[in-house]
Amino acid sequence: MRAKVKQEPGLATNLPSSILVSGGMKLRDLLTGADLRKPIGNADAEITSLAYNSLRVTPSALFVAIRGAKTDGNRFVFDAIERGARAVVSELPRPWAPQWAALYASETVTPREVPPSVEWIEVPDARKALAGAAANFFGRPAEALKLVGVTGTNGKTTITYLIDSVVRAAGHAAGLFGTIAHRTPRSSRVATNTTPESLDLQSFLAEVRDAGGTYAVLEASSHALAMDRVWGCPFAVAVFTNLTRDHLDFHKTFEDYFAAKRRLFEGTGRGVPAVGVVNTDDSYGRRVAGLAARTLAYGLEDGAEVTTKKFSLSFSGLEFTAHTPSGKLEVRSRLVGRINVYNILAAIGAAIGLGIAREAIEAGIRNLESVPGRFERIEQGQPYLLVVDYAHTDDALRNLIATARELNPAGRILTLFGCGGDRDRAKRPLMGEVAGRMSDLVVLTSDNPRSEDPLRIINDAVVGLQKAEAKYVVEPDRAVAVERALDQARPGDIVLLAGKGHETYQVLRNRTIEFDDREVARRSLRLRGYGG
Repeated sequence: MRAKVKQEPGLATNLPSSILVSGGMKLRDLLTGADLRKPIGNADAEITSLAYNSLRVTPSALFVAIRGAKTDGNRFVFDAIERGARAVVSELPRPWAPQWAALYASETVTPREVPPSVEWIEVPDARKALAGAAANFFGRPAEALKLVGVTGTNGKTTITYLIDSVVRAAGHAAGLFGTIAHRTPRSSRVATNTTPESLDLQSFLAEVRDAGGTYAVLEASSHALAMDRVWGCPFAVAVFTNLTRDHLDFHKTFEDYFAAKRRLFEGTGRGVPAVGVVNTDDSYGRRVAGLAARTLAYGLEDGAEVTTKKFSLSFSGLEFTAHTPSGKLEVRSRLVGRINVYNILAAIGAAIGLGIAREAIEAGIRNLESVPGRFERIEQGQPYLLVVDYAHTDDALRNLIATARELNPAGRILTLFGCGGDRDRAKRPLMGEVAGRMSDLVVLTSDNPRSEDPLRIINDAVVGLQKAEAKYVVEPDRAVAVERALDQARPGDIVLLAGKGHETYQVLRNRTIEFDDREVARRSLRLRGYGG
C-alpha cells in the first residue's frame, strides 16, 4: 500500500513534507528488504508515519534512531515512545543492555523498559533501514523516475541546473535537489542539506512522481553518500566532476573523501548506474571511469568523448561546438568562464545518457540564464564588474579568480573572502595563498564563523596571504568588508565577493542573522550613487 502524502499545516518552507500520515502500512511491508538481526515480533503492527527526529513522531509512527554528526538518535527513543511511536528501529538491542549504559553515562537517566506494545527492531545499519523503509512507505518512487546524481567537489550545482533546464526543454516535468533548493513540480523549499535525508528525499521523489514528473536531478554530496541518504535509489546517470580538498573535517582523509564520492558509481543498493559521465581530465575521474555500466568521458584533453576543440569566452557568455558520440552540438550559453565549459560538457553527457534529443540539449543550455550565487553579476551602472560566487575552497577560489583574469586580463582583481568555522581548518591557509597569489588586493573577512572565534579563523588564512606576500586588508565584519572592497575598486576592475554565493544568512556563535552578499553589495552601490 502506498502512503498518501499529507502536508502538515504551518511548516516552514525549508522543512520537507515528511511529517506524514498514511492509511497505514503493516510493519512487515514497511521493512521488506531490511537486514534484521531478529524476526519482527508483531509483523502485522500498523504504522502510519515515519520519523528520524523524535519531535516529529506522531501516534503509530516508526521511529528510526540514526547516529547523526552531533548526537545519537538512540538518546531520544523514550521521547519518541512517549509521543506515540509504535515501533523503534535501532542498531542497539532493546534497553537496557550494556551499550545503553555507556550511551547515557554522562546523563542522569533512570533505566526503564520499553513497553511490550512497542516493537523493537534491531538492525546492523539504521541509515540503510531508514532509506529502505522510506522507499517502501512512499511506494518506491525512485523506480518511477529517471534519476541523475551529480557528485564531485566543484560544479555540482551548476551542472544540476543545466541538466534540469535540458530536461524541461525536452518537455518533461522534473525535480531538482541541491545546495540551493529542493524543488518539485508542485513546490520549492530552501535547502537545509545539499542532499536531503533519505526519508525526506523519498518524500520529495514521491511528490515529483505524483505530480506527473518523470525525472529527478540531484546533487549527491559526499556526506549524503557516506550516510546512505540515497541508498536504494537506482540511478540512470551518475556524473563525476572533479575532486579537490574539501570536507576533511568530516572524512578525515582525502581517500575517505574519494571513497564516499565513488559510492555513487559502485551502486547505492540498486546496482551501478546505467551511464557514468566522468571528467577524465581529473585524475580521480579516471579512477571512477569504467565503474558504471557505460561510461561517457568528458573534458578538454585527448580521450574525452564529449569535448570541444575551441571555445569563445566573454562577459556575455560562452560559444562553442561540442563534439559528442551523438554528433555535434552548437552551444550558446549565458554562463561565463572556462570552468563552465566543463560544466556544460558534463550536462551534455548526462543528457545523451538520458537519450534526450540534440535540439532539446541545445535549447536547455541556451535557456539557463544564470545559477544563483555562481559568478552572479551585480550590475547597477558602476564602472567595474562586481561578482558574487559560492567559492569556498582553495580550488574553487582558484577557478573563480582564473575566470575573472581570463575575462579581464588588463584589469585588477580584488577578492573578498572568508573561511567557514567548524570546518576543515587546514584549507584556510591554502585559500589565503591562492587568493593572495592570484589577486591584486585581498579583503579578508568572516564567512560563517559558527562557534569559532572569527579572528582565529582569519589568522589561519593570514598565514597563506603572508606566504604569498599578498597585499591585503582584514575586516572581520563582512558588511564593512564589502564597503572596503568597493572603496578600493577602480574603473575596469573586477571585485569578487567569494564564499557565500546564494546564501541569505550568516551563522555566528550564538545566532543566525540575515545576510546576503548580493543585497549588501546592491545597497553599497546605491549609497555610492549607482542604480538610483
